[in-house]
Amino acid sequence: MTDQHTRANQFRALHRGGDPLVLVNAWDAASARIVASAGAPAVASTSAGVAWSLGVADGDLLGRAAVTDLVGRMVGAVAVPVTADIEAGYGGSPAEVGETVRAVIEAGAVGVNIEDASHDGTGALRSVEDQCARLEAARRAADGTGIPLYVNARVDTYLSGTGDFAETVDRAAAYLAAGADGVFVPGVVDPSLVAKLVPSIPAPLNVLAGPGAPSVRQLADLGVARVSLGSAVAEAAYAVARRAAEEALTSGTYASLAGGFDYSAINTLMRG
Repeated sequence: MTDQHTRANQFRALHRGGDPLVLVNAWDAASARIVASAGAPAVASTSAGVAWSLGVADGDLLGRAAVTDLVGRMVGAVAVPVTADIEAGYGGSPAEVGETVRAVIEAGAVGVNIEDASHDGTGALRSVEDQCARLEAARRAADGTGIPLYVNARVDTYLSGTGDFAETVDRAAAYLAAGADGVFVPGVVDPSLVAKLVPSIPAPLNVLAGPGAPSVRQLADLGVARVSLGSAVAEAAYAVARRAAEEALTSGTYASLAGGFDYSAINTLMRG
């Protein structure tokens, strides 16, 4: 059994309803190492943060090569399992999604997020049949490598779709039948709705949290198995950069930089 195979099994075991895996999403090797050094049992990438760090807008525009390179850097920076946000799979066909999955596994990832947003400018979600074909291709590609990749199927009904509960549950069931291991429903933090989703989806439920959302403890009590911060940490980091720039260029002061990560501490951390 390879180290990657072991990490994949470790990552899969971290998904427990009522005792959720908390993922503080990173966007480069440095942020991945910082998150891991804080005690995180796994590291996840954020597609938005990764795209922004490379000067590209979020929304399936980054491409397979750039993402694969970034995932490899994150894997090399930490000793814990790494799961990759591959958006819609960086390809128009299921076969291309499979190629992306093989590439990120080769880079060392042990999990992926695959979303059902179409990114065609309409705001519509992919048809269930189309998304299932893409998930089936991802599952086949992963199984072909021998790595028990954790496939987290993102259902965007609440984030960018209809917000329909029945559609969400139906899509989740179809995606699980197509080979997904878990279901991610971003845009849902209302406790009453989360409490309905947990027993309606026969797999670990992942929710997206941030300011104003229930605490990890509250989500655990509802049966959530995975809590992700998504792009929120990258957004906060870039907000500091903007505030510091505006302050320095207007008042000529530097108060926005107070409380920063100590140079020596972060430099020591980056030495590994």
